Amino acid sequence: MPPADRRVQVPPNCDLTLGMVCVDKSEPGRTVWRMVADDRFANPVGLVQGGFLSAFADSAMGAASVTWARDRKVFSANAELKISFLKAVPAGTSLTCTAWVLSGGARAAFVEAEVTDGDGRLVAKASSTYLLTPRE
Repeated sequence: MPPADRRVQVPPNCDLTLGMVCVDKSEPGRTVWRMVADDRFANPVGLVQGGFLSAFADSAMGAASVTWARDRKVFSANAELKISFLKAVPAGTSLTCTAWVLSGGARAAFVEAEVTDGDGRLVAKASSTYLLTPRE
């Protein structure tokens, strides 16, 4: 059931554009997402451009911060993001992103994510701070 708040679009256009699908959000503060890095995301040599991997991690981490807030209705805004690209990702690769909240309070959540390829190899590691504001 979609949220009653018209300011909230689920799923958001950014996730639809990337082809992201949430496959697990059963544990508060942890989400798992999948997508196929299609040719539209490739640089001239056929590897996925890092910004798309960053967007994938950002969406997964943002969702983890919202599930971590549990019964509180919040907006979650990324305040900063760091990502390390560990392996090249060819276009067409199936990717999984697992994100989890490390710590947080009423106004902020500190989140990490790992992006793996179809063989389970770590291709990127990200961390971010999300600012949480109440939505009523």
